Amino acid sequence: MTGTLYLIPNHLGLSDGPEDALDHIIPEQVRRITSQLDYFVAENAKTARAFLKLINTKHPLAKPLQEITISELNVNTPAQALASLLAPLLAGRDAGLVSEAGVPAVADPGADLVRLAHQHGVKVRPLVGPSSILLAVMASGLNGQSFAFNGYLPTDAALRAKRIKELESRSRSEKQTQLFIETPYRNAAMLEALVTQCQPSTLICVATDLSLETESIQTLNGGQWKKQLAAGKAPDFHKKPTVFLLLGQ
Repeated sequence: MTGTLYLIPNHLGLSDGPEDALDHIIPEQVRRITSQLDYFVAENAKTARAFLKLINTKHPLAKPLQEITISELNVNTPAQALASLLAPLLAGRDAGLVSEAGVPAVADPGADLVRLAHQHGVKVRPLVGPSSILLAVMASGLNGQSFAFNGYLPTDAALRAKRIKELESRSRSEKQTQLFIETPYRNAAMLEALVTQCQPSTLICVATDLSLETESIQTLNGGQWKKQLAAGKAPDFHKKPTVFLLLGQ
C-alpha cells in the first residue's frame, strides 16, 4: 500500500495573535490531518516549520518538530530529485505538500510532485483552504464562469504593454476574466501600465491582502482608475501581495 499525498493549504498572511492565527483561515479538519503527519514537502523548510508551529498551538504534532522530516521542492529542485521526494509515499508513508502561501500546486512547483504521484498510483487528496486566485475572482464582480490565471507578466515595459493588450483582447473576445500577479513592490507600476494600455471601458480589479484585516478589493473601469490615480488616490498596495484582474468590455 502506498501512502496518501495530502495537499495542505497555508495562510495568505496573518493578522491575529498566534493562538488564533489559523482559526478562521484553515479548516479544523485540515489542521487535524496536518498535525498527524511526520513527512512534508515544502517550498521552504523554514516557513513550513513556522506553519507547523502554529498548527501545534491547538493540535499537538505527531512528533516533536525537530523529528519531522521537511524536504524542499522549489524552482531550484532538479527534476531527477522528484523520485526521492515521492519514495516515502511509495513505501507507505503519508505526506503533506505545503504551499508557501495559499493552496499547493497552483502557480507552485508542487504540481510536478502531484503529477508524479498520479503516475505511480499514489492517492492525492486536496484539502480546503484559501486561494488568492479564487478569492479575487469571487470578489471582483468579473466573469467567474470563464477565467485564466497568467502568473507574472513581463517586467520589461514594452513586453508588458504588449502582453496586457493581448490579454485585454482575449478577454474581450472570449468574455474571459484574466488574472495575474506582480512582485509587490512593482504593484504601482503594474496598475499604471493597465490604465495606460487598456481601453477606458475595460474593468480592472485590484485585490490586495486577501483574507487579512488589511484586505482591499476595488473594481473600476480603466477611465475611473485613471481619474483616481490622477487625483492621487492609488490603492494602499505598496509591497503587499496583490492579484490583478481585467475584463474587456
